[in-house]
Amino acid sequence: MFRGSRHGKTNTSPGTLGGSLLAVGDSPTTAGLHGRWSPPQLGWGPAWPLGELPASTARLDELSAPPGGAIGTRWLITWNASGWAIKGPSHHHSESQSWEEEGDEACLGGVVENCSCFIRTDQLDGETDWKLKIAVGCTQRLPALGEDSDPPVHESLSIENTLWASTIVASGSRNVGFEYTIEGLEIETTTYEKDLTSPSGFVTFNFQVGLLDLELNSLTKALFLALVVLSVVMVALQGFAGPWYRYLFRFILLFSYIIPISLRVNLDMGKAAYGWMIMKDENIPGTVVRTSTIPEELGRLVYLLTDKTGTLTQNEMVFKRLHLGTVSYGTDTMDEIQSHIVQSYVQVTGQPAGSSSSSTPSRKPQPPPPKVRRSVSSRIHEAVKAIALCHNVTPVYESRAGVTGETEYAEADQDFSDENRTYQASSPDEVALVQWTESVGLTLVNRDLTSMQLKTPGGQILTFYILQIFPFTSESKRMGIIVREESTGDITFYMKGADVAMSSIVQYNDWLEEECGNMAREGLRTLVVAKKALSEEQYQDFENRYNQAKLSIHDRALKVAAVVESLEREMELLCLTGVEDQLQADVRPTLELLRNAGIKIWMLTGDKLETATCIAKSSHLVSRNQDIHIFRPVSNRSEAHLELNAFRRKHDCALVISGDSLEVCLKYYDHEFVELACQCPAVVCCRCSPTQKAQIVKLLQQHTGKRDGGNDVSMIQAADCGIGIEGKEGKQASLAADFSITQFKHIGRLLMVHGRNSYKRSAALGQFVMHRGLIISTMQAVFSSVFYFASVPLYQGFLMVGYATIYTMFPVFSLVLDQDVKPETALLYPELYKDLTKGRSLSFKTFLIWVLISIYQGGILMYGALLLFESEFVHVVAISFTALILTELLMVALTIRTWHWLMVVGEFLSLGCYVASLAFLNEYFDVIFITTLTFLWKVSAITVVSCLPLYILKYLKRKFSPPSYSKLTS
Repeated sequence: MFRGSRHGKTNTSPGTLGGSLLAVGDSPTTAGLHGRWSPPQLGWGPAWPLGELPASTARLDELSAPPGGAIGTRWLITWNASGWAIKGPSHHHSESQSWEEEGDEACLGGVVENCSCFIRTDQLDGETDWKLKIAVGCTQRLPALGEDSDPPVHESLSIENTLWASTIVASGSRNVGFEYTIEGLEIETTTYEKDLTSPSGFVTFNFQVGLLDLELNSLTKALFLALVVLSVVMVALQGFAGPWYRYLFRFILLFSYIIPISLRVNLDMGKAAYGWMIMKDENIPGTVVRTSTIPEELGRLVYLLTDKTGTLTQNEMVFKRLHLGTVSYGTDTMDEIQSHIVQSYVQVTGQPAGSSSSSTPSRKPQPPPPKVRRSVSSRIHEAVKAIALCHNVTPVYESRAGVTGETEYAEADQDFSDENRTYQASSPDEVALVQWTESVGLTLVNRDLTSMQLKTPGGQILTFYILQIFPFTSESKRMGIIVREESTGDITFYMKGADVAMSSIVQYNDWLEEECGNMAREGLRTLVVAKKALSEEQYQDFENRYNQAKLSIHDRALKVAAVVESLEREMELLCLTGVEDQLQADVRPTLELLRNAGIKIWMLTGDKLETATCIAKSSHLVSRNQDIHIFRPVSNRSEAHLELNAFRRKHDCALVISGDSLEVCLKYYDHEFVELACQCPAVVCCRCSPTQKAQIVKLLQQHTGKRDGGNDVSMIQAADCGIGIEGKEGKQASLAADFSITQFKHIGRLLMVHGRNSYKRSAALGQFVMHRGLIISTMQAVFSSVFYFASVPLYQGFLMVGYATIYTMFPVFSLVLDQDVKPETALLYPELYKDLTKGRSLSFKTFLIWVLISIYQGGILMYGALLLFESEFVHVVAISFTALILTELLMVALTIRTWHWLMVVGEFLSLGCYVASLAFLNEYFDVIFITTLTFLWKVSAITVVSCLPLYILKYLKRKFSPPSYSKLTS
């Protein structure tokens, strides 16, 4: 048996037998892990020529994978009187076009005023929103350069200038290094592909093989051993007379049909048929099968590891809650906020326009009295304005119909109509916030690198100049912006972020922590919004220190962060926002179905503990009557030991643990932790990094020996079976996974129906192919024994070839259409899935039963033919071979549980081929004899004796020991 190769997957230990582990996901792939095909591994036995078939399918699976390695790109930039141009792989595009980058590039300039562009990285990191990229500072002025220009400028590329190739890079998987000089206006970049998750740092290739293939490998090794033992016994019974070693090899060749040479071919064709059936299933449209090796794994899964965002949820954010400390507004009271906003701006525009311009409404500076509580209306106004200003969202307007050749950002022709506007941002949370401010009356209508404009409910345009932006990072967990209002000149520092980051920055309050917990328990994602008014002197002092820190050679990032933190003190808390990530359709019944099927579900997410716990409850990942044990934060070995002991005393409760505590437990008590966690019906890991997700998958495989699956790309590539979900995050998870679906609810049918059928069919097909070889080898052994252990073949030439091909191929392969229960029954009673994980359809017990059947039938056929033949030996061949073909066709009918019309066609087609070939096989058969009634009754008698007892035994077994599904199908 062979094990074909597949990129980016982790193989399990060949010795493990048991259930399976599933990976489901929506997250992006590490396309850099794709590799070239590697030769298959060879198991025992003389079946090596058949390795080319699985090898070919492995090649086809990996043809679409881009090769790794180092990629060099070179630009030559030239200028002339009409402007500058780039020679090499770079491209020039008009603004109205969108295109896909073919290689890593740097943004050097553009036709818009600020030399900026947007990129969408949904094929890299799964984010569908647009990110702003700014041209390199010194190349923005290239058109103005002359021959006597300034000396060469040295400037390093930063993340803001880089445009990656759209189909190669994924976060954590590629290291991109740039060499960048402006001397001679020549730019050279070099890109090195590297897998940061492997210990050596380089791309690793692993083989993937299904559990069923491992089990069949073990049985094939047992058959090979039986072949050698039988040959040695035959030579020993001869008394090792003469050149016995020659006789030994002759017997090995005669009994070589014991080795199921056609097994690999039949299984691979069956796997292809299963994949075709899955993709053609109308109940799960859009499903794509990206593997040709492991469809049976869908029927053996024990653990389901899933992400939250985009898998259990839709990644569509909806603004749900605004809390001001003393008052809270929900979706049913948003009209009150809208009326307050309208009222506040009506009051502003009603004041005398002292310093305002004709296009900008006046709003006189009103410094708030320090000891007087402001009205609810003014607090709502400040909160909504802060949400409308503190973000990285850019409004984009589609080009108007009939206007060709003009850029869509032409200032004079800008159309600020609401139906023409879409928002682009790097976070769907930010888009949801800006869309909400639009719904309550304060609309973001324009933004560039230096300013943004808001439209009030009355239609006036407020202009704010952007002085500084501090983008969101995973370390800081917050973002800030400093703006100057055009009409008043007021400078304000706005900041928003996670509560853990903002609680120490805002002024003392007694409600923030409690309300954050309340919103998290409702499943909302929370953001804290704050502001700080700056005087002109304060801002100038900050700007000087900030610019000086950015020019530092050593510890630049630390010095910049320290300067920014000097502003982040005693900020005024404005509000707390809650945004909901809606659940996917039918998540609750699907998770309940999987839980009833005996599959243990683990949710690994990067969200905070309260949000993850709430989603686990609302999605019914944790059933209503189950307790939840929240693993307390631990930081050292002793704390982890105490908490594990406390957890050990709990029974039948779901576990919720944070990534930090998980890391400590895995460091000191990995085996104990996994052993306890595996007893839980559900596990939720929050604040989990992609590396930790992959580590959990591998630990489950090592400690349980069960099969598993995961959803994030890191989990998909580490798990035994990966299922990717195509969604707003792009197609990276689906491209990395073995199976790609469009909705989470399709997992139920994929596992309960297609997983069950694939496993049951392959188990029956594999064992029947073995039976087909064993029965003819038994007949050969009986024949040799009767004729004084002579190493003479019973059947020669075309008979042996036809036996394994046209005479029995169609009925045997038609077993891939068999099913034991209807799809509706499998979905209605998911408990039937539990039996599959025990592996009872293919085991040494079932294998030995088929061996005994083969020995019985082979002995009956051969002894019956020898007993009933009268004069010529050729009659023995005719009687025994015809009875053998009929027996095989009847055994296929005995094995089938649900008939399909193609099965009937296969039976009669094979029988017809055999009957038709009798007219041409004169050298093997006596044509006159096979047309007599004597031949017919002898063949019929032998066939009945070989098959009738088995039919009787099958009837008795179904009557006294029926399978678990028999009552459901009756």
